[in-house]
Amino acid sequence: MLHYNIVILMIFGSIAVGAVLGYFLREGASRKRLESSKNLSARIIGEAKKEAETIKKESLLQAKENLLKARTEFEKDIGNRKAKHDNLEKRLHTKEENLDRREELLFQKEANMESRDMAMINKELLLNEKRSELNNIIDEQRRRLEEIAGISSEEAKKYLIQSMGEEAKREAAITIRKIEEETKRTSDRKSREIIAYAIQRYASDFVAENTVSVVNLPTDEMKGRIIGREGRNIRAIEAATGIDLIIDDTPEAVVLSSFDPVRREVAKISLERLITDGRIHPGRIEDIVNKVKSEVEAIITETGERVSFDMGVHDIHPELINLLGRLKYRTSFSQNVLQHSVEVAHLMGMMAAELGMDVKEAKRAGLLHDIGKAVDREFEGTHASIGADYAKRFGESERIVQAIACHHDDGRTNTLLGVLIQAADTLSASRPGARREMLETYVKRLEELERIANSFSGVDKCYAIQAGREIRILVENKKVSDNDAVMLCRDIVKKIESELTYPGQIKVTVIRETRALDFAK
Repeated sequence: MLHYNIVILMIFGSIAVGAVLGYFLREGASRKRLESSKNLSARIIGEAKKEAETIKKESLLQAKENLLKARTEFEKDIGNRKAKHDNLEKRLHTKEENLDRREELLFQKEANMESRDMAMINKELLLNEKRSELNNIIDEQRRRLEEIAGISSEEAKKYLIQSMGEEAKREAAITIRKIEEETKRTSDRKSREIIAYAIQRYASDFVAENTVSVVNLPTDEMKGRIIGREGRNIRAIEAATGIDLIIDDTPEAVVLSSFDPVRREVAKISLERLITDGRIHPGRIEDIVNKVKSEVEAIITETGERVSFDMGVHDIHPELINLLGRLKYRTSFSQNVLQHSVEVAHLMGMMAAELGMDVKEAKRAGLLHDIGKAVDREFEGTHASIGADYAKRFGESERIVQAIACHHDDGRTNTLLGVLIQAADTLSASRPGARREMLETYVKRLEELERIANSFSGVDKCYAIQAGREIRILVENKKVSDNDAVMLCRDIVKKIESELTYPGQIKVTVIRETRALDFAK
């Protein structure tokens, strides 16, 4: 037991010694670690201080460099601004000097103007004085002249104006006569050759059409069927076609009357088909009329296209083509207007070729010159102005529009193309059989021609010849001189143009002759 206790004491003693030794060993290690930590901290602090000093020095150097750079740039900017300021100051100084010089010049000019004004005022006063003196002298001289001549100044002025007017009129008549003679020598021969050549090359059939259409009936019984029960058929026909249907005592015929030739043609074809078909009632009438209207419109378009193609006139607007086709059913003085337009186009082309003009343009103008007659019943104004408006609206050239508008004017403001249309239009209208007139109208025109000629002083006798297309006037040689005959001819022409309406043109010839009479004894 004792041994066991001793062992236990020895174990506890070893443990105690080990604990004491362990304590001292840990304390030594802790001191060593503390000393090494202190040394490391001192080293780190030293290095941090050195690095802080280095960063501080670098920052100071960078700040100095930036300050130096900013100062350099500021000094440079100040220098530039100073240079600009100096330039501006120089310019302002130069402008001030210029303004000073201008001010001096203006002062000098103002002084010169004042001196000139004074000189002008003095001259004006002097001129007024001289003018008053001159007026007094003129009045005195006029008074003396009136006393010497025995007439007043107004009477002398009237006499002088009258004598000068008569002298000027005589000189004008002489000049006109010379010009006309020279012009006739060169122009008559050439114009006659051109017109004769055109007429020889072109000859057309005579055409005569009426303003009413006659429809033949197989029997007189058909009239009753056309009239219908209580007149319903004839009313349906007139309402659908817009024409007047005249049923009278004429055997086996009815008359269609209308100012619109296209409507009259539609009514004629429709009535002929109804008679052939035999079924005549309002419903059938309306169907037939509508179909015929479509067919006539197609015929109008086809006719316009065919005529333009045959004449070599292309690129015409479809509306003008339609108007051209409508002229097939239009007449003027019983002459078919479409045939007349074709004749004028042919004559225009031939005369234009002789004169070296554009043949295609001449034919185009001739073909379209009466285009206004297709719609002249629908609008106010002459067919020439209506046709010119339509041609301009649908893209025709200004030359053709002007020629269409002036083809019935007197030629004073006309173009060469318009003068050719006038000549071709007259040739086509005045050829034998082209147009017909009523006997009363014809006789009245002849009487009016002779009345106008006899209304002038100095006319002895006058004769209307060539179917009223020429009038020959004999004058008294003692009252009318050769020069007066020229002026008399022009005055008669002007009066005929202003008072008469006639197709084509009228030739006026004034004849003056001197007879010597004696007897042999």
